[in-house]
Amino acid sequence: MSERIVISPTSRQEGHAELVMEVDDEGIVTKGRYFSITPVRGLEKMVTGKAPETAPVFVQRICGVCPIPHTLASVEAIDDSLDIEVPKAGRLLRELTLAAHHVNSHAIHQFLIAPDFVPENLMADAINSVSEIRKNAQYVVDMVAGEGIHPSDVRIGGMADNITELARKRLYARLKQLKPKLNEHVELMIGLIEDKGLPKGLGAHNQPTLASHQIYGDRTKFDLDRFTEVMPESWYDDPEIAKRACSTIPLYDGRNVEVGPRARMVEFQGFKERGVVAQHVARALEMKTALARAIEILDELDTSAPVRADFDERGTGKLGIGAIEAPRGLDVHMAKVENGRIQFYNALVPTTWNIPTMGPATEGFHHEYGPHVIRAYDPCLSCATHVMVVDDEDRSVIRDEMITL
Repeated sequence: MSERIVISPTSRQEGHAELVMEVDDEGIVTKGRYFSITPVRGLEKMVTGKAPETAPVFVQRICGVCPIPHTLASVEAIDDSLDIEVPKAGRLLRELTLAAHHVNSHAIHQFLIAPDFVPENLMADAINSVSEIRKNAQYVVDMVAGEGIHPSDVRIGGMADNITELARKRLYARLKQLKPKLNEHVELMIGLIEDKGLPKGLGAHNQPTLASHQIYGDRTKFDLDRFTEVMPESWYDDPEIAKRACSTIPLYDGRNVEVGPRARMVEFQGFKERGVVAQHVARALEMKTALARAIEILDELDTSAPVRADFDERGTGKLGIGAIEAPRGLDVHMAKVENGRIQFYNALVPTTWNIPTMGPATEGFHHEYGPHVIRAYDPCLSCATHVMVVDDEDRSVIRDEMITL
């Protein structure tokens, strides 16, 4: 006889989610559904009708984990809508900001999973390593983008200012010094993850991957004509779950896809492994890629070059696309600027892509492995929340459905 197991709310993610599993008599999960129950904030609607520069400031607060990718996706979308060509040095500083953020964010994720994989005798070393890596990565973001959490110097048209030559040399030396420590940390984490003994194939799925760039992002690699979006009622076969879920389901070529570290490794580095262990390994390996790119940018950067383009903020009504590879996956923002005001704004965030991929990934395993599947993908539920639950009769918002945990 099938048993229904509900974990609500789940832990160790930003925002609130629910995991509903159907388990058979042998404890095997026959169906798993993982969905966001985070209340809607409505930031996309807040920026509509406002000046273009308002959007990056507002939408960087969509999520407390990924403010930098949201800032970059926002300015990229508005740049595109206004037909702005960002100067090379400005583009490099944006990419440097994101590369450093990748290192910092992946380290945070490893802190979250440490209780699952790190033995007690190595816990202090692992946490100290995470702290040192984060401190250095955040220092880069502070220096380049003005602030480590909400980067004030990332602007429409480029960046507020170039960094000084002295700052470039200091950052270069600091990241070169960090490299052996980061490599040691990555090897430690990969070894512990692979030695955990999780079942082979746990969390594996057959959905395709989607990634636009190895580290930064490329709007030309996201084809809006191949994208569709469906409501929860059309996706979940359980009406109650469909009613509680508050994120839409994005599809690419009619299928749900995986985005994130493993997707980027598959698309750009020939990575073949699948599942929970592969996702953690890909995330760790990507720290090396991001750090190497940050050092490369600092070696290349001309600190005397302009970093911001002049532009006419009135706009022509063109739909602009900003595609940024956030640590947790492809983050697409869309903006339309006309008469100096934002006429349309939409954010298609990493967790929205990954949520429908997570559910089936729990199937076929003992239910105690379920939380591992969740933490293997991404922990950012607040980003994904775009749907409000309303009463079928009078269309009023059913608030208790969203906030009762």
